[in-house]
Amino acid sequence: MLTNNFTLLISLRFVLLLIAQVLIFNDLGFWGFINPMIYVLFVYWYPLRSNRSVFLVLSFLLGFTIDVFSDTLAMHATALLTITFLRPLIMRFTFGAAVELQAFTFKNTTRLQRISFLAILIFVHHTIFYSLEILSFSHFLLILKKILFIGIASLILSILTSSLFADNKE
Repeated sequence: MLTNNFTLLISLRFVLLLIAQVLIFNDLGFWGFINPMIYVLFVYWYPLRSNRSVFLVLSFLLGFTIDVFSDTLAMHATALLTITFLRPLIMRFTFGAAVELQAFTFKNTTRLQRISFLAILIFVHHTIFYSLEILSFSHFLLILKKILFIGIASLILSILTSSLFADNKE
């Protein structure tokens, strides 16, 4: 029964983040160029002790589906799959050696650590995404501008969304 609840929760988050990203956040256009990417929350919310292969496949499918609707040539899939693969490393960097313990949960961490973890996920994702999108060193400042402004907007909306919909158990 517990496995079915986790499967239902993961499926629901997958679908809702996909719909929110494609229908709402891809077309926001704050200041003409800021379209937050909150689907990174999928990587943040995914259960810690779950099957890593399934996690990689689901992350690819989420990114690829957003690419199909956004016409972005697998840039979302590449960026999301990369942060999914790097998640254990980012978690060890953010939370320390406690991540290796079987009893580790997000409940045992500070809010600052959780926000730092989310911020690193978002900024690594955005660095990969906008580097692939622009693909030119001559536009380095444009890449930095997009990473910074869209990253901050994504972080703020992700924190708000996370505080509203996060599972209290972990």
